[in-house]
Amino acid sequence: MNDLIKRMLLVTLSLISLFGGPVLAAEKTTSPDVAQREITQLAGADYWRQLRQGEQGYTTSSFPEHGVLISKPGETWYILKEKWMSPAGAVAIFGSLAMVIAVYFLMGPLMLSEPRTGTKIRRWSRFDRALHWSMAFTFLTLAFSGLTLVYGKHFLKPYVSSEIWGGVIYAAKQYHNYIGPIFFVLLVLMLVKWWKKSLFNKTDWVWFKKLGGMAGKYKGTHPSAGFSNAGEKLVYWLLIVVGTFAALSGLILDFPIFDQTRRDMELSNLVHMFSALVLICGFIFHIYIGLFGMEGALEGMVTGDVDETWAKQHHDLWYEEVREQEQSLDKSNIKSMEAKTDER
Repeated sequence: MNDLIKRMLLVTLSLISLFGGPVLAAEKTTSPDVAQREITQLAGADYWRQLRQGEQGYTTSSFPEHGVLISKPGETWYILKEKWMSPAGAVAIFGSLAMVIAVYFLMGPLMLSEPRTGTKIRRWSRFDRALHWSMAFTFLTLAFSGLTLVYGKHFLKPYVSSEIWGGVIYAAKQYHNYIGPIFFVLLVLMLVKWWKKSLFNKTDWVWFKKLGGMAGKYKGTHPSAGFSNAGEKLVYWLLIVVGTFAALSGLILDFPIFDQTRRDMELSNLVHMFSALVLICGFIFHIYIGLFGMEGALEGMVTGDVDETWAKQHHDLWYEEVREQEQSLDKSNIKSMEAKTDER
């Protein structure tokens, strides 16, 4: 019996080597073009032409788009994204960077017109600063990871190995997907915390007219402003309004489990890209003012306190309110002390 089994196995292996070898060799030498021609011949050229045009077939799935193998309108989305928005976005970002550099060297930073007094005024609470820097870190890292996803294939991929590129792009996508919802939460907190201080009034229109005293014939002047000047309010509402579009479109892309169609995802992708680019360009100017464009601007958000001279120069109406409150408090304390003295 054992001899019979051995003979059968030997015959089987011989047949495999005789007929299977040429077949495997043919599979290895078959190019993708040959495979494509064979598929076309099998199904017919008309069949594949209809698929490329978005022809709907038959499926047992009830989802609206499951009968469409190739989405023809998706080509429009691809053209808008790759041929228009991506190049325009790069021009906008580099253009914004070039503008702030030109402003710095041509106009220079806005310096304090009087010496500092050394007297500090509390401007931002610890919670305010934590909220601001949490949003700053979240936004900048999301912007960096998003730009890597869009432009990394042009600026990074050609210069690194496939393993490094794969790791970088995977990490950028995972970070963007998981941190994105945190941006939305911080956006809601900022709306609740600062909306009252960011409502426009008549004073703000005068501030805009004089360009904040930073350029032109008004350079060096100090337009009146309350706690927030018109420029800060503009940046705030830019973040709230455009950031809402970026956050909601990002959530649609992040959670494709609520019957979104391909059209929904494509539109959300375009809205997300456009709103993110607007925010990036806007915050290039915001970061410039904070770091280089205005003396003393960063100090308040780092320590919570600003110098008295800075407060009077940039937020005179708020400075007067603070002084009135302090004087009122001092009078109340004096009256309280006098009342206690009389009782004794």
